Amino acid sequence: MSKLQELHKKAMDLAEQADLAKLRGNATKVQEFLRQALALESEAAQMIADDLMAEPTRSVLYRSAASLAIECGELQAAEKLIARALSGTPPVEIEEELKDLFLQINVRNYLHRQGVELTELQL
Repeated sequence: MSKLQELHKKAMDLAEQADLAKLRGNATKVQEFLRQALALESEAAQMIADDLMAEPTRSVLYRSAASLAIECGELQAAEKLIARALSGTPPVEIEEELKDLFLQINVRNYLHRQGVELTELQL
């Protein structure tokens, strides 16, 4: 297994552990697992950041890292990951998902600036 695949697998295992911790109501462990997953997935994406021929793997890794960053509340990091993904040539479906993530972040920020607070479910 390549280093890239190993990092991605570990990140996804940690994300799964975060889901299990969420079911158990352990918010501290959820954040711990998510942050570890984010670090590994970001590292994997960075490994092929400049290889535009590595699509769709490249954009999938960035999309995954951006989603993890959003879950961690790291919205600026998520925006940067999305921008990096879109700077390549992602397939249309992944490009749309990345743009949806970008909107999700910015709608949340816009509403917050307007004094409107919504729950995750409402968003």
